[in-house]
Amino acid sequence: MPRFLSLVRIEENTIDMESADPGFEERMGALFAEITKAGAMVDTAGLRPTAESTRITWSDGKLSFTDGPFTETKEVVGGYAMLQCKDMAEAVEWGKRFLAVHPPQWKVGLEVREVEEMPEG
Repeated sequence: MPRFLSLVRIEENTIDMESADPGFEERMGALFAEITKAGAMVDTAGLRPTAESTRITWSDGKLSFTDGPFTETKEVVGGYAMLQCKDMAEAVEWGKRFLAVHPPQWKVGLEVREVEEMPEG
């Protein structure tokens, strides 16, 4: 069964757990329990702020390093989920449900991509 990586895209400085409605964490927990029970959830996690990260770039045969925060970047990856689904339509359906549990005032995006499996051997 194919795997799908869902990248949660956020505007880092606009999302604040203090602004979440009281039922947000409960709704998210219930959805994660449902995805897990359905056998689709392989792994999921939020990511630490970009202020605590480093970008490494390879260009012209040289490595360069940039420490966060990445103020020039409006949107960053704030988390991920690895899903195992029968097809892209199922992965997108879980993604729609994931986004729908968020507070309406938040701007959250999701990029769903099928994982290209490496041939064995």
